Amino acid sequence: MNVLAFDGLSFILVGLASLFLIGELLVKARGGFFVLGFIFITLYFMIYLDPSMVLTMSIIYFLGVILIFVDGQFINEGFLAGIGGLLMIISVGLSSPNWVVGLYAIIGVVIGGALSFLWLKWLPKRNMWTKITLVDSLTDDLGYSSMNVSYKGLIGEEGVCITDMRPIGTIKVKGNQYSAISNGHWIKKDTTIVVKQVDGTRILVEPAE
Repeated sequence: MNVLAFDGLSFILVGLASLFLIGELLVKARGGFFVLGFIFITLYFMIYLDPSMVLTMSIIYFLGVILIFVDGQFINEGFLAGIGGLLMIISVGLSSPNWVVGLYAIIGVVIGGALSFLWLKWLPKRNMWTKITLVDSLTDDLGYSSMNVSYKGLIGEEGVCITDMRPIGTIKVKGNQYSAISNGHWIKKDTTIVVKQVDGTRILVEPAE
C-alpha cells in the first residue's frame, strides 16, 4: 500500500507535530522538539496541500502556536491559547484534500496537544503555565493557604459589620475585612455578627445572639 495514500498518515504527522511543538512550549527541550515538530507539520502540508497554499496554512498554524506561547508566558488566562488551538485546527482542517484526512488531522491536533503535557513528567518544565495547568500547586509549604481553607476557619467566629448589609455588605473578623451576605435580613452597620456558613468564598452571617 502506498503510504502517501493512507489517510491516517495525516493523524500521525499532525499528532507528532502538535506533540513536539506544544511540548517545546511546556518543557526545556533546547529547541529539539521545535525542529521535530516543524519537520512533521511541514511534511503534512507538503503531502496534502497544493504548493500555493503551503505558506498560508503554515503561517496560520504557527500563529496558533505563537498565541499559545504568548498566553502561557505572559497572560495565563487561556483565551489566547484557545484561539491558538483553534487556528491550528483550522489550518490542518482547511488544508486537507478531503474530509477524512481533515478529520484525522484535527484529531491529531487534539490528541497530540493533550499528550504533550506528559513531557512535564520527564523533562524540566518552563516557568510558565502555572495558572492554567496548576503545575505549581499553592501549598502551605510554599507560604500559601487555600482561600477555601482560610474561609472555612471563619465559621463560628464573631465579627462586626463595617457597612450596612442589605443583605450584602462588608464585615470585619479577626482584623480582616470580608464580603459577606446575611440570610435575607438587613443588618445595620456596627452590629456584632457571627459567621454561620461558608460556601467557597460566600460567607453567610447572622446577628450574634
